[in-house]
Amino acid sequence: YQRRDMGAYPSCFVPVCHTQTTTMVSVANKYHQELQETAAYIAAKGILAADESTGTIAKRFESIAVENTEENRRAYRELLFTSPNIGEYISGAILFEETLGQKTAAGEPFVDLLKRTGIMIGIKVDKGVVPIHGTVGETATQGLDGLGARCAEYYKKGCRFAKWRAVINVSNSAPSELGIAENAHGLARYAAICQENGLVPIVEPEVLMDGPHDIERAASVTEHVLAIVFRALHEHHVLLEGILLKPNMVLPGSDNPNKRNVSPQTVAEFTVRVLGRTVPPVVPGIMFLSGGQSEEEATLNLDAMNKLNAKRPWSLSFSYGRALQSSCLKAWKGQSANFEAAQQAFLVRAKANHEAHLGVYGGGAGGGSASESLHVKNYTY
Repeated sequence: YQRRDMGAYPSCFVPVCHTQTTTMVSVANKYHQELQETAAYIAAKGILAADESTGTIAKRFESIAVENTEENRRAYRELLFTSPNIGEYISGAILFEETLGQKTAAGEPFVDLLKRTGIMIGIKVDKGVVPIHGTVGETATQGLDGLGARCAEYYKKGCRFAKWRAVINVSNSAPSELGIAENAHGLARYAAICQENGLVPIVEPEVLMDGPHDIERAASVTEHVLAIVFRALHEHHVLLEGILLKPNMVLPGSDNPNKRNVSPQTVAEFTVRVLGRTVPPVVPGIMFLSGGQSEEEATLNLDAMNKLNAKRPWSLSFSYGRALQSSCLKAWKGQSANFEAAQQAFLVRAKANHEAHLGVYGGGAGGGSASESLHVKNYTY
């Protein structure tokens, strides 16, 4: 890759042609047609990320004074999955492995319930992050060992897509080329293994909001990371028509003193520009993570992108966890009497984000609490 001045950003990396070139090899895969159909189906609406690990949901429950028991986790996921008409706004749901085997109080498996509602089932397959030796605070995601067998088993259980999160830090020393390369390789290998076993891979290279960096720095890092990730996907013969990308929006760092002066229009312009320079048009859907934005901020920024007068060959939608569930959790409080109120709070956010996906969101859904920051430093699932 060679640096080239791109005007709006300090620099980026672009492919350079040489006499010796690599050629994309078409790898036979009996799932190719199904992968493309699944990815297109999910990209048409949005994704509910309900894949919080037992440890992560413990923190969520602690904030509403609810004990972290298997039954409370089951009851909460039932609340989400049985919300009336959820299929109008949500086309996919990412589950944690425990949830995959759970049932409603009436005895219906969650897998069957979601299928009946028209929601594709996804599964978190990574095993968390570990430090990269020789870097300052950078990590690589683990979980490749035995992944093929696990994906085959998940497919038998009804899953049709998967998720793997790579974490990219931004600091004076990060991200390093080593850190980016390690995470790009992991994402590409994971994606290839998923497709070999019939699962659409969600490719999630998250450039964290943590830090004081400005939006220009966020754009430069995100652009370089995505360029390297797609190069790795190409080298691993991943079918791009059968993936979904789950990137961060291009935002100033959480500690940047001027972050409140950055409008949704500016976020939209920077983000779509970065995507246009790095993401091939055959990718069916870009399903943004919320990354600690408030519920309303994540919705307004998505809406601004879909209102933008710019080339957008992909569906721009959402794969939100906190930004769909925060108000719902506060309304529920672990009490069965609040079940319907909590479902209504969840549906308000789901409908708002569906409207943002269409570029018709009017703003103001959920009231003042929807504007509270959800950022958690060094956030882990």
